[in-house]
Amino acid sequence: MRTFDEFSRATVRRQLRGAVDPRIVEIVRLRCARYHDCRLCASVRVLDAELDDPMAAKIDRYESSDLPDAWKAALRLADAVIMMPGAVGEDLRADVRRHFDDDQISQLLFSIMKWSCQKALVSLRVDIPQEEGTPVTYDRDGHRIIGTAAIRAFQQAG
Repeated sequence: MRTFDEFSRATVRRQLRGAVDPRIVEIVRLRCARYHDCRLCASVRVLDAELDDPMAAKIDRYESSDLPDAWKAALRLADAVIMMPGAVGEDLRADVRRHFDDDQISQLLFSIMKWSCQKALVSLRVDIPQEEGTPVTYDRDGHRIIGTAAIRAFQQAG
């Protein structure tokens, strides 16, 4: 568990450095939550992503949505890594590379892996959801802060 916790916190610390637009990281996180049926992850919203509910609702039908092409490429990558990582083909690689550099792709891949590690919690149904739309943020060490404490921490940081 310590190794998993350190991996998770390291991934979040990398996200906080901002190589990828926080809104893209958030849609990838929500896509993973929905695919894995993680009630906790689906119920919270990362504050610095500033992603509203109508935008988040487009994730389920992203291919036919008006989401930006870079967002769609990130979601395609998430789907491929979650569902069949060995089947990532040249077309997807080219699509992702049109929108992201190596550092950003690396951040996206680590994020997808981080948001896909909760399968054991989900299968045991101990992924306790928060009230829908509960704010979440992270401290500089990568620890999650949920609820009103998240709002206070976000305001102090901003």
